[in-house]
This record gives sequence, structure tokens and C-alpha cells, in this order.
Amino acid sequence: MQNIAISVQQVAKDYGDFRALKTVSLDIREGEFFTLLGPSGCGKTTLLKLLGGFEQTTAGSIHLFGEEIEKLPANRRPINTVFQQYALFPHMTIHENVQFGMKMLGVGKAEREQRATEMLAMVQLEKFAHRRPAELSGGQQQRVALARALAPRPRVLLLDEPLSALDLKLRQAMRSELKQIQQQTGITFVFVTHDQEEALTMSDRIAVMSAGVLQQVGAPRDIYEEPANRFVADFIGETNLLDVDVKNIADGTAQVVLHADNSHADAITLHCPAGSADSTSAFENCKAWLSIRPERLAVSAEISADSLQGVVQQMIYMGTDTQYVVQLPTGQEVVARMQNFASDAAEIRQGQSVALQFDSQAARLLAD
Repeated sequence: MQNIAISVQQVAKDYGDFRALKTVSLDIREGEFFTLLGPSGCGKTTLLKLLGGFEQTTAGSIHLFGEEIEKLPANRRPINTVFQQYALFPHMTIHENVQFGMKMLGVGKAEREQRATEMLAMVQLEKFAHRRPAELSGGQQQRVALARALAPRPRVLLLDEPLSALDLKLRQAMRSELKQIQQQTGITFVFVTHDQEEALTMSDRIAVMSAGVLQQVGAPRDIYEEPANRFVADFIGETNLLDVDVKNIADGTAQVVLHADNSHADAITLHCPAGSADSTSAFENCKAWLSIRPERLAVSAEISADSLQGVVQQMIYMGTDTQYVVQLPTGQEVVARMQNFASDAAEIRQGQSVALQFDSQAARLLAD
């Protein structure tokens, strides 16, 4: 079992009358790549600042490897931070920039020079050691900032959206590099981002946040395939969210009815896993939603009496895939995405009546 690197217990943070964090509790394991994910203003950067010692908690406690650290100043915590702006010293060489943090900690000259050389080799920049930051690309500067943060050998590295200033191709390349470096060093990485793809591709576990509240913590696959609520399902990737009434729950299966947008349409009854709900009372005080990912829906020209039917409103060719917008008899629209080599894909036309096929286990019954 992995040791706990960081334990956050009942932490809240106020700025005047505004509560930015609302009683957050989570554990981050030693040596894992842990991501705080959410939209702007969700509290993820506030939590990162509390971990780094740049802000003080209003309530709750933070432990680092079992030691309470709220009263420990930032420069005395075995934590380093890579910021969105790399903050390299323009008058120093790359090698001198990497040495800087170690010099402030009193590391001897010979040792810090050796460590700086090792770090630059790890990020594949040893040939640029005597250049200045202005002579490097954005991606290279980002790697220098990473090398500088790793050189003092922190036990935890905080990364505040470090890839956001890079172009798409460079971001994609850096994702792989960051994950590789984290695995190579074994240091606990706490990564902040609003980019779902970054989180899914790099993380061992993800904490999804919204409005200062922790919505769900889990492995990328669990977060995507088994979202805890409507917000998580909608924020992570794409999904169809159908407004439903829950009529019955028995033996782990829910019977739901799709709302009709007009009074002339017949209601549609479907069955899906009930998730953690064991009775309809779980949805008495909140709305219920049926979540189905577009890639889990297949569009077929072959219609049977018991199939879910609709009419194709729009088709969008996307190279390997085609996206279909299908209107159900209830008036609700769903999006399906099929690979273009699928046998039925070439037969579908706009305005055509089709059957929507999906495995009931792929649907998720969620609450607000």
C-alpha cells in the first residue's frame, strides 16, 4: 500500500465573505501523478497555493508525510512549484537558472553544478546549458523551469497549468515528457489544469472540482466511465444528458422515462444500471439525468419495433468518425459518433429515420 504524501482534511478558504474552498478532504499518495481538474474559479489553484504555503487555510488541516504544515512557511516546505509563467532569470544562463534554488538552500557549488547538469540532461537540454532564456523556445523554457524545480529534490512538485502557454502540438509532446519525468524521479506531482484531455492522459488519479467543492476523486477511467454526478459527466469529455423520471429501481436496475418536449409525443421508457441508488427516493429532491457517451451510441438504418428511434437532423464528417445529431420522438436531441468504416455508416442520410442502439450498461443514471 502506498504511503500518503499529502492529507487534506476539512480544509476551507475564505477571501472576505467569499468561500473559495468549501470543506475539502482528500489524500494524495506518495509517488503518484495527481491532478486537480475543474473550470476557472473552481478552487483548484487556491488549493494548490495552500499546499505550497502561499496562502493560509481558514479552517481544516494539511499534513505532509504525516507532519502538519499549515504554520510552516513556503520556503521551509519540501515542496517546489512550477508556475504558468516560468519566471526564469533573463540575465542568467540556463545552467545558472537551474542552480538558483539550490544556491538559496545552501547547497555547495560542486554539488549544485553536478545536479544542474543531471537535471538538464533529464529534460534533454544539456547542450543549451550556457544559453540564456531568451534564446530558447517556449517549450524549452518550460523544461528549464521544470529542471530548476526538480534540482533541489523536493518530495512534492506542484504544477500550476504549466502547459497552458504552449501551442497544441507542443502541449501534446510535453504531456508525455512530464509523465515520463514523474515516473523517472518518483516524486509526487500535483498538477492543476482545466484541460480534461491533459488530466485523462497524464494522471494516476484526478480530483474534479466545481465551485470550491470536490465532486469526485478517482482514476481517469473511473471518472470518465462512472461519473459521480451530472457535473462530472458533462465536464469530462462529451455526453448526452437526457432529462428523465425514475419510475422504479429494483435489483440494481432503474426504469426511467424520458421527458417529452411536447404534449403529443409518447413517453419513452428505458432501463439502465441504478448506480449507487437503491430506491427512487434518492431522486426525490433533485433532477435525474441519463448520461450516454456519443461513442457508445450506434446509428442503424435497420429499425425494429423495440428499438429507440429518431430522425437524423445533422451529420458532421470528422475524418475517421461521423457525428450524428438525432432527434428523438420526445423532442430531445442526442449526439452519436461512429467510425466511418462501420458497415451502417455509409447508409445513413440526413432526414432519415434510424434506430439508436446502445448497451444499457453504458448508460449512467445521475443526479444534479
